Amino acid sequence: MIDINGMAHVILTVSQFEKAEPFYGRLMPALGMRNVFSGPNMSYFVGARTALGIQPCAPEHAAERFVQSRVGLHHICLRARTREDVDAVTDLLREMDAPIIRGACDGHRAPGYHYVFFEDPDGIRLEVNFVPGQGVLAEDASFNPGGDYD
Repeated sequence: MIDINGMAHVILTVSQFEKAEPFYGRLMPALGMRNVFSGPNMSYFVGARTALGIQPCAPEHAAERFVQSRVGLHHICLRARTREDVDAVTDLLREMDAPIIRGACDGHRAPGYHYVFFEDPDGIRLEVNFVPGQGVLAEDASFNPGGDYD
């Protein structure tokens, strides 16, 4: 059996790099991720055993925006260590005037699930959540995909 050790990185291609760079430049350090590279064609943040990069799209796609229901990425979820961290992210997003789809609330995906669901300048959906204990891997838990990500 191969034993994967988490997700190494995600690279997002954005149509509004000039807006996405300051958005992620403020959000990622607040989440404990350090900007290790920033240039005209990429910004790359590392921390919490993962990395996230953003890069501009090809010029012919510059007028497009993210569509969550298309084939490909639905959303990215970063795991917080506490419920209070999720609440703090919600406060930061409000300061940033980020589009918040669902502000810090309890969900039904797993026992104790607490999350905030929001968008970046391109409409790419992101989530920060906290799940206590073993989450859906707990012996008495079940996964409930529900529909609150629409």
